[in-house]
Amino acid sequence: MVHPAGSETVASASEADVELAWADNKLAQVLYHDWEAQSYDEKWSISFDERCTSIVRDRFRRVLDSSPVPGEALPYGRVLELGAGTGFFSLNLKLAGLVEEVHACDLSPGMVEAAEQNAQRLGFTIEGRVADAEALPYADDSFDLVVGHAVLHHIPDVEAALREVLRVLRPGGRFVIAGEPTSIGHWYARHLGRITWETATRVSRLRPLRAKWAREQTELDESSRAAALEAVVDLHTFDPKELAETARRAGATRVGTATEELLSAFVGWPVRTFEYAVSADALGFGWARFAYGSWTRLMRIDTLLGRVVPQKFFYNVGVTGVKPRTTPR
Repeated sequence: MVHPAGSETVASASEADVELAWADNKLAQVLYHDWEAQSYDEKWSISFDERCTSIVRDRFRRVLDSSPVPGEALPYGRVLELGAGTGFFSLNLKLAGLVEEVHACDLSPGMVEAAEQNAQRLGFTIEGRVADAEALPYADDSFDLVVGHAVLHHIPDVEAALREVLRVLRPGGRFVIAGEPTSIGHWYARHLGRITWETATRVSRLRPLRAKWAREQTELDESSRAAALEAVVDLHTFDPKELAETARRAGATRVGTATEELLSAFVGWPVRTFEYAVSADALGFGWARFAYGSWTRLMRIDTLLGRVVPQKFFYNVGVTGVKPRTTPR
C-alpha cells in the first residue's frame, strides 16, 4: 500500500542506506520499521480505546476459536508479542482483559520504543526487547501465549520463526497470529490500491480541485519512496491451508486458521489509499465516520460470508496452534 506523507525519517534516509537495504532484507526491515515507528499509529488509525480494543478482541477470538477445542482459561498470564510494532495487538488485548503480563519484541528498535511509550501512556509496564523472530532471546517454556499481528509476512523463514515460538511457549501454551495477507487478497488489494492512487492523484490536480484536494508533490514522492521499500520488506503472502501445514511442520498441534475482510477489503483499500493520495485538509470528521462505518458494516457481512466462501478469497488470515505437552515417562 502507498503511505501517507509526514515521516521525516523517510525523507532523511540516505540513498546508500536504501541501496544496502535492497541487498540485506533484515536491514531493510529495521530501516523501514524505524522510519514508520513514530507515524505508524496515525497512518493505520491505531488507537488504544474501545474502537481498536473491540477490533483486536474480536480478531483474537476469531482465530482462537478456529482451533479444535481451544480450552484454555482466560486471561492468559505471561504473554509475548512477536514483531510487536507499536503494541497494537498486545496492548489492546490487555485493555480487553484477555492477557496479563505483556512482553514485546521487534527487530526494529524504533518500534520497541514506540510500544513501550504506548504502554506507559496507558499506565502499563511492559518488557520490550529488540529481537529476531528466528532466534528469540527467551528461555524455553517462558510464555503462556505468543501473539502477533501482521508479522509473519515480514519474516524470511516462517517455519523457523514458528519453531522458535513453540520453543518459548510452555507445554500446552498457545500462539495466536492474525492479520496476515492471503495470496489472492494481496493481489486484489494491490490492484485496487494502485488504481485508486493513480486516479486520485491525477483528478486532485485538475485546476478546479487543485487548491483544496491536491497533496504536495514532495509528499507524494515521499509516499512513493516508502512504498518502494515496503515492497522489499513484505516477503510473503499465504494460502490458509499451506499456512496451517507450516505450523504443523514446526511442531504445533490443534492448528486452526480463520480469515476476515472480503467485501470490507474491496472498500477499505481504496478508501485508505484515497486518504493518502489527497490533501489531509480536504477530509474531515464526516469522511472518517463514513469510512469507518462502511468498513464495520461490511465486516459484519463478511462474517456471514465466511460460512460459505473459501478462506483463500479473504484478505486476512490468522493461524493458531498449541505446543504439545511433554509425554510422561
